[in-house]
Amino acid sequence: MDNRPIGVFDSGLGGLTSVQELHRQLPDERVIYLGDTARTPYGSKSPETIVKFAIQNVDYLVARNTKMIIIACNTVTATALDALRERYPSIPIIGVIQPTVKKVTGDGCKKVGVIATKATIGSDVYGQQLRSMNPEIEVYSMACPAIVPLIEDGLTDTEIMKLTVAYYMDDFVREGGFDDLILGCTHYPLVAKHIRSLYPNLHMYSSSAEVIREAAEILKEKDMLASGSEFIDRYYASDMSDNFIAMTDRLFADTDFKIHLLKLEQ
Repeated sequence: MDNRPIGVFDSGLGGLTSVQELHRQLPDERVIYLGDTARTPYGSKSPETIVKFAIQNVDYLVARNTKMIIIACNTVTATALDALRERYPSIPIIGVIQPTVKKVTGDGCKKVGVIATKATIGSDVYGQQLRSMNPEIEVYSMACPAIVPLIEDGLTDTEIMKLTVAYYMDDFVREGGFDDLILGCTHYPLVAKHIRSLYPNLHMYSSSAEVIREAAEILKEKDMLASGSEFIDRYYASDMSDNFIAMTDRLFADTDFKIHLLKLEQ
């Protein structure tokens, strides 16, 4: 048993979808969440900058006695996972990509679409890992850089967002001919309803959900599951925007949480 909280971080609001899934799958666990909203999005930044920001985020979470770190960001997972594990070898640090790849290949998918940020798509990390697990799998990738800023600006449930999704995906889905789609950014479950309405035959895989399944397995294996913790979830942001507060209010309306403003080094 280990009642210490789990540290979760993202470049902004998207990682809250992983926290929501964590509460569903592991209701006894408690969370310290850090959204680097002052410097979002990470997807258009250089690898060196992404690694620097990721290290700052994890340093903060580790200093708060977290038992595990979940990188609820595909861009950081693709760019900084190895550097973070090297910095903190004694703490389980989990990224969102490998658990998603394991689920997709385990389900026997043959043709898979991936949508993500420019940095994630540019790294081809999903294509490489999917093909390493199944050399015959066909992978089609599309960067959708405008989706994250629109979500961060609070425009998730709008016609503008639906039109943006269609702009990126209409030709992509038609020309790719795939039936399975990886939401390769933790922001993207927030627009899944638009994808579902536009392309009802697509089966979606959420990296936000798959990383929590992986976390649950590791916690069980290491006998680190919480039991009766009195710790209250804490949600930190490097910029306390109205959108961040609105998102936490919407996703966690039935939970008791406190929001604290954290100023990270710029």
